[in-house]
Amino acid sequence: MFINFWYPLAKAGAVTDRPCPVRLLGHDFVVFRDSGGTAHCLANVCAHRGGSLAHGKVRGDCVECPYHGWQYDGTGQCTRVPAMGPEAKIPKRAKVDAYPTQERYGMIFAFLGDLPAADRPPLQEIAEWDAEGWRGTWVSWEWRAAFERAVENSLDPAHNEFVHPTHGYQGERPDYRVPDLTAIERDWGSGFSLTIRVPPIKDGALTDLNAEEREMYGASGHHGPNALWNQLHFTPTNWMHQYQFVAPVDEHTTRIFLLNMRNCWLESENDRRFDERNEITAGQDQTVLEKVRPPLAAHARTREVLTPADAIVVRYREWLNEWQAKGWRIDMQKVSRDSDRFATAIPCPARRTSKGWALDPAPMLAPQADPSTGVTGEC
Repeated sequence: MFINFWYPLAKAGAVTDRPCPVRLLGHDFVVFRDSGGTAHCLANVCAHRGGSLAHGKVRGDCVECPYHGWQYDGTGQCTRVPAMGPEAKIPKRAKVDAYPTQERYGMIFAFLGDLPAADRPPLQEIAEWDAEGWRGTWVSWEWRAAFERAVENSLDPAHNEFVHPTHGYQGERPDYRVPDLTAIERDWGSGFSLTIRVPPIKDGALTDLNAEEREMYGASGHHGPNALWNQLHFTPTNWMHQYQFVAPVDEHTTRIFLLNMRNCWLESENDRRFDERNEITAGQDQTVLEKVRPPLAAHARTREVLTPADAIVVRYREWLNEWQAKGWRIDMQKVSRDSDRFATAIPCPARRTSKGWALDPAPMLAPQADPSTGVTGEC
C-alpha cells in the first residue's frame, strides 16, 4: 500500500451531519463536514488518549472526541480541551494529521500523504462527467482480496475469456488467443488497447448488441497504484467508459467504487440494468480473486510463469517499484505486528513544516532490491 495518492473515502451523500469512520491503508480516518458543508479528513486517533473521533459528534466546524470532548478543526488542530477550562492554553502537540480533500464526481477523496500541493499526483480525471451525451452511475463493492490483485485483474486481458461469459467463449474456440496489445503510457500509469471478438449479449433491451458476434474495442489502464480506467466500445457509436477508484482497506480487504459512464441507452430506466450487469461482472471477478494464492501478489521471478498477455501487469509492478523507491510504500507487516501496542498515522503535509506529533508516522519500506519483471516470451 502506498501513501501520496488520492483515495476514495465515501460517496458525497453519505457524509452528512455526523462523523463518518473510514478505514484505508490499514489506518483509521474520520470524515466530517464543517458548518459550511466542506468535507474534512483527519486521522481517527485522538492525541489525548486514543479515542475514536469518528464515533464522536460534529460541533460547528470541529469533530469532538467522545472520550473527553477534545475538539479538532479541519486542519487537525485541537481547539478545545474541556478538562482545562474555557481559558486554557491548548498544548502545541494537541493535533492530529489532516489530509487535503476534494469533492468531485459525487465522491469525497483524500490525499493520504505528505507531499506539498505542487508535487502531488493528480486525481484521475473523468472527461465524460460533464460532457453532453453521457450518463453515469456509481456502484461499489468490497472483496476479501488484496488491492494489487484487484488492480492487476483489470489489467489482464486474458482472464475475460474464462471469467466473464459475455466477454468471450470460455476457451471453446480452437483459434483463441489474446490479440497483440497496443501499449499506452501516461504520466502516472500504463495501459493497453485491443480488439476482440465477443458473442451477442442476451438482453432484449440492448437490441444493437444481441444480433450476432461482433468485434469490440477495449482498453484498460491504471492511474497511480489504485485507480483504473476502462473503455468498452460495443459498436462504433455505443460506448461505455468506466472509472474505478480502489480503496485498500487492509492487506486482505479491498473496497472498490466504480463509475460507469455511457453514451447510449441514456434513459434513467436503464440505470439499474447497467448497474446490475456491472455487479454481476464484479462478482465473477470476486469469485476468482478471493481464491487466488497467495492472497498477496507474489512479485517474485521464480514464483510465477508470465506470458506476453501479462505485459501490462508487469509494467504496473514496475510503477509500484518506482513509487516504493521514492519511500511511499507502507511496511504493512510492521503496522500489523505493532497495531495492538502503537497507533501510527499516515503522514500529512503539515508534518513537513511542524514538529511535535503524538503519533509516529506509518513505517515505510525500503526500495525493493529485486523487482519482479520476469516474463516468459516477448512483451
